[in-house]
Amino acid sequence: MKRIKGFTLIEVMIVVAIIAILSALAITIYQNSVAKAQLSEAFTLTDGLKTDVSTYYAQAGSCPTLGANGFAAAASYNGKYVDNVKISNSGAGCVITAFMRNHTVAPRLQGKQVILTMGGSTGGAISWQCSSDADPVYLPQTCQ
Repeated sequence: MKRIKGFTLIEVMIVVAIIAILSALAITIYQNSVAKAQLSEAFTLTDGLKTDVSTYYAQAGSCPTLGANGFAAAASYNGKYVDNVKISNSGAGCVITAFMRNHTVAPRLQGKQVILTMGGSTGGAISWQCSSDADPVYLPQTCQ
């Protein structure tokens, strides 16, 4: 009797199942990485603004208005994933809010916001507290 060498149907199905499971995991990890990268744009846009707002607040004692006092217009603070950035007064300091777009961004980030609230002054440096309504999985370590 001649024996035929090759894979059985069961062996092929097991390999296909393993590939499917690994693909599902890889897609999830990729989507999370994309969302983190998109959300990081909000922190990039507001990072330089924190310094300018802190300086203005220390000198004027109030929060600046975008489009006045040397600050660019509100429309200038946007990006591919961030729709706009606003500055408001919280009573105890300034609040910088970055709003994510409702399109061109990961579905779990659509319409979410990153809020940076001015805290107290320690040693002459103003601190900022971060909060967001986005899933903490996507936030950087400093904002969790």
